[in-house]
Amino acid sequence: MFNFTVRRLLFTIPTLLFISFVIFFILDAAPSDPTGNLPLTIPPDVREKIRASLGLDKPMIMRYLLWCKQFFINEPLNLLDQWGLHLGDPDRLRVISFQTRSPVVDMIAERMPQTLWVVGMSYVVGVMIALPIGIISAVKQYSWFDQLGTFISMIGFSVPTFFTGVLMIVVFSTIVPRDSFFWFPSIYDTTLKVTDWASFGAQVRQMAMPVFVLALYNAAQISRFMRASMLDNLNQDYVRTARAKGLRERTVLLVHVLRNSLIPVITVIALGVPQVFGGAIITEQVFKVNGLGQLLIIAIQGGDIPTVQTLTFIFAVLIVLFNLIADILYGILDPRIRYD
Repeated sequence: MFNFTVRRLLFTIPTLLFISFVIFFILDAAPSDPTGNLPLTIPPDVREKIRASLGLDKPMIMRYLLWCKQFFINEPLNLLDQWGLHLGDPDRLRVISFQTRSPVVDMIAERMPQTLWVVGMSYVVGVMIALPIGIISAVKQYSWFDQLGTFISMIGFSVPTFFTGVLMIVVFSTIVPRDSFFWFPSIYDTTLKVTDWASFGAQVRQMAMPVFVLALYNAAQISRFMRASMLDNLNQDYVRTARAKGLRERTVLLVHVLRNSLIPVITVIALGVPQVFGGAIITEQVFKVNGLGQLLIIAIQGGDIPTVQTLTFIFAVLIVLFNLIADILYGILDPRIRYD
């Protein structure tokens, strides 16, 4: 298992380098000038000095290497500095935003807790709901539970998240009275800190609608895959053999069938995490959540190439990382894979 994990890990390194190369060169080729929004009275030589301070006077390949150095070396060293381990040059450069002139990683670190709090909770809730529904729907195929689960899943998967979000706001923030227990705020209060337990109740109340919107979409997709995978394995020969040996039905379902059924579902769950971050971009705009999705939209609208590059690369890292996790879980669930 160790060799299997090392092989997969070594494969991800060139993959991430190639992805970073593609992201940087495609976005760097965009016709965006950080001095375009400056007043026209600024002399051309001052504009050139501003561009030079941002590193735009260097060749593209040199800027790519500096970007990689800043992202893979400088930021980890800055993190070690915060932990009290001072290594390397304290005056090292960092990726600077064109709009705010502040380090991009600091902007991401400031908004990351809000996104992880909402997106992470919605995905956990969605998976916890989807797996039992998919299992029960497969075991009790064509029952009223299966029909109801299929109907709700089709609605949750077909209706876009921005429509569900607006519908939730209309119902629970407009129609329901403000003093009612079922009233929820329509705009996310970004002044509440995730680490502040005194405001935990207010945070849960404002998280309820965006978490429900994303959890419904995730649960609808995963439950259908779980049901289809369970039905495919319930008709296999090993299941009939296990029942013929006298094993209890619960043991057959939870030990044999479920373990084999989780192999394709793990792919959906692992690859769904980056998709949730992508879907959260729209959901954060609907509920005014001050997270990474809103930061990405603002950066795209303002032509802030370094911020867009960094956020896009983070989403790509999430895809590669959870692909790696899925491969490792494949090897745990099916020993034949890790010996392949």
